[in-house]
Amino acid sequence: MRVAVVGCGRMGLKRARALPADALVAAADVHLERARALAETSGRCTAAVRWGDVVARDDVDAVVVATTHDALAAVALGAVRAGKHVLIEKPAARTREELRPVAEAARARGVTVAVGFNHRFHPALRKAHALLAEGAIGAPLYVRARYGHGGRPGYEREWRADPAVSGGGELIDQGAHLVDLALWFLGPLALRSAHLPTVFWEAPVEDNAFLHLEGGGRTAWLHASWTEWKNLFSFELFGREGVLTAEGLGGSYGPERLTLARLRREMGPPDLQCWPFPDEDVSWADEWRAFTDAVGGKPTDGAGLDDALAVLEVVGAAYARGGGTGPGADRP
Repeated sequence: MRVAVVGCGRMGLKRARALPADALVAAADVHLERARALAETSGRCTAAVRWGDVVARDDVDAVVVATTHDALAAVALGAVRAGKHVLIEKPAARTREELRPVAEAARARGVTVAVGFNHRFHPALRKAHALLAEGAIGAPLYVRARYGHGGRPGYEREWRADPAVSGGGELIDQGAHLVDLALWFLGPLALRSAHLPTVFWEAPVEDNAFLHLEGGGRTAWLHASWTEWKNLFSFELFGREGVLTAEGLGGSYGPERLTLARLRREMGPPDLQCWPFPDEDVSWADEWRAFTDAVGGKPTDGAGLDDALAVLEVVGAAYARGGGTGPGADRP
């Protein structure tokens, strides 16, 4: 497929690097210099400042949308209406209501829209999902997951800390990944409680999110943080016969690995198996391949619009319920 990337910041660059050689034909960004810099990575790519100019091009088959949250749904909707397949960066919109027109238009136009919850394609989590399906830990009981980083100087002035642009704080940022993974592993869950404090960053959004989800007799305890001074990713899935623990995402999050602790009949210390994944992050390229498979009508593990709507339902319920104790406590 010939691809246009809209939004040429850090995520747009990651997405562009995951494309096959010479697939990129157009790049658009409100900052033209960023679009030009991305265009230089492909021999036949042109740069533009108006996204509408690239999504309507006849030589574009698919559009990658990697803008700030406030523009995700609008750009995706424009691309879908132009008959393009779309890979839209998570969380796909600021609210469920903002995303619904994209889903309706995609059904009407018969195009594929995937949502970039790329953590599904980290090898530790993919293997954990496969082991669960094989019955390695028996029936799943609950998830306990943590994900966070410590920000950087001036983080409270970046777009993620502006609720009009981002739609929220750490919950809709890294927390959206945790919610998606919990639903992917456990099935439908509903919000039972939420605590969204702002404990460190002087911003009108939460810098920590604590969620309790339940459904079908299963539970998820999730914590996403902008005050995780040592970057951390930990996802634990407990079953009746063992536990699967995925840790690290590579880079500053530490080596990626999966551990299976299988319960013995006599109880006591479990039998352990560990799979390290020391190679570079393959999630972006694997997610792109899954997207192209979905366009071709093949089933994949990638997230779609229904998955994003389910995540945003949980996120929206948490924001509606509130629970903040800091500067962001009164944010709608």
